[in-house]
Amino acid sequence: MTRTITVPPDAQLAPMLRAYAESVAARRRHFMFGLTILAAAVALSAVGIEIDPGLFWAKLGNFTSYFDRLLHLDTGALVWTDPGEWFWGLRRWLRLLGETLLMAYVGTLTGAVLAFLGCFLCSRNLMRSAVLRMVVRRLLEICRTVPDIVFALIFVIAFGLGALPGVLALAIHTTGALGKLFAEVVENIDMRPVDGIAATGGSWFAQVRFGAVPQVLSNFASYAVLRFEINVRGAAVLGFVGAGGIGEELIVAIRKFFYSDVSAILLMLVVCVMLIDTLSERLRHGLLAMEARR
Repeated sequence: MTRTITVPPDAQLAPMLRAYAESVAARRRHFMFGLTILAAAVALSAVGIEIDPGLFWAKLGNFTSYFDRLLHLDTGALVWTDPGEWFWGLRRWLRLLGETLLMAYVGTLTGAVLAFLGCFLCSRNLMRSAVLRMVVRRLLEICRTVPDIVFALIFVIAFGLGALPGVLALAIHTTGALGKLFAEVVENIDMRPVDGIAATGGSWFAQVRFGAVPQVLSNFASYAVLRFEINVRGAAVLGFVGAGGIGEELIVAIRKFFYSDVSAILLMLVVCVMLIDTLSERLRHGLLAMEARR
């Protein structure tokens, strides 16, 4: 069966083509106008923060040459030509990397527990007291607004060098970040189970325990796993201020210009984070699939 295509006469086709061309031209003008505004905003921002394009261009070679130095041993040979020399401190670095992972794990677990306890107190659909909601929300905002590295500096002064300041800093920042995410999940639950428990005379804790918690556990676990990924990277940076982990070794290598050591430690961090991202992504997808099947 053949289909025939009806072509309108030129008298009807010409206005249609003209309207289409005008529409395309208008979209192009809007795009160029938006691009011009964006470029002007970027230029004004650069002037406001005193960025010097000439200095950037003049120093660009230092940036690229640094990466070239990272790829050479002290003997001048490329790092992958002598893996034994490149990873001479592998045993020590693995121990410090394990310390970083444990810092991220303990900090994430502690922060997730505190966020779990606080999210129900600041949820509009579960907590009737506006004052308590406001207080808890402000506390969570303080926890996540102050950078974890600032908390780490404070705790290093209080408790000295080591992993404890890093764990405390990660735990506090994780509490604020996960508390907000958990509260948003709670505020989007189906309230019918909660209302049913309340109608039978159940206490507020019973409403939360049997009406809200079963609906949010998988999402909570998914967010906690995602936060663990972030905290692994954060724990490495906290070592720069003496808060334990592989970061201490990395900052020492950077300051002493041990370029091959820097590249070896960075490679270990990248591989570790990639593995964690892959495993946690599969775990998160599995948890979300379980939630979708309910």
